[in-house]
Amino acid sequence: MNEAFERLLMRAEQLIDRIESVLPKPLSEPDWGAAVAWRYRKRSSGHGTLEPVRHLAAMQLDELKEIDGQKEKIQRNTQQFVEGKPANNVLLTGARGTGKSSLIKACLNAYAPQGLRLIEVDKTDLTDLPDIVEVVSGRPEKFIVYCDDLSFEDGEASYKALKSILDGSVAASTPNVLIYATSNRRHLLPEYMKENLSYTHTDDGEVHPGEAVEEKISLSERFGLWVSFYPFSQEEYLTIVAQWLRSLGVADAAIQQSRPEALVWALERGSRSGRVAYQFARDFAGRQSNV
Repeated sequence: MNEAFERLLMRAEQLIDRIESVLPKPLSEPDWGAAVAWRYRKRSSGHGTLEPVRHLAAMQLDELKEIDGQKEKIQRNTQQFVEGKPANNVLLTGARGTGKSSLIKACLNAYAPQGLRLIEVDKTDLTDLPDIVEVVSGRPEKFIVYCDDLSFEDGEASYKALKSILDGSVAASTPNVLIYATSNRRHLLPEYMKENLSYTHTDDGEVHPGEAVEEKISLSERFGLWVSFYPFSQEEYLTIVAQWLRSLGVADAAIQQSRPEALVWALERGSRSGRVAYQFARDFAGRQSNV
């Protein structure tokens, strides 16, 4: 009888061990001295981890041209944050390839010596934001939770999670955490022509959005600072090309000669963005080194 009971108990313990091995574990703290940036990754088992970014993009603020107004706003907000002063969550929106993500990376490089840190979180993992905030809430560093290319479809759970963590949760906001997000959509959700029919008009001519539109606006409104980016003009694009070529060691005479090629490069891609300028500069500088 005792042997049978002991075997049953052993099998029960083995079963419990197997169940515990697949259950999600609380997010553990990484080695904070290993890096200044981390990526939050969720494994197939459901366990979330903070992985250090070993090779950080060496982007500097003075390398970013033709976005001085946007740079000033982001830099001022970030400096207030690292100095322990009031600062806002930031939504960077606008044309693709115009420097939204690069500006955040450059700010990290500029303010990391003052204790700024960054955690990149994919949109699909935003439901775990409370766990991430809980892990860093007691740290002396300042953390930017970075969400790149953020957009949602109707009804996504991560949309509600982000909305709650920004402003709406019962828990107080954590003073050492801000959210910086980039998006090509101003309101982060798809907008449809039929939603215009929900607008109402008062007798004195005022226009009021319907509930569906209000819901879509409500998330972006929870970001305290909006920074908009716009397509570059031809001259702005060429200025950015020259900046990248100069940083890659191309001589001024060759930079002047590159202008027609740079314009053709942009025409073929249908965009005069900073990303296109950088890609052309790398191609041109590589060909120059073979001359």
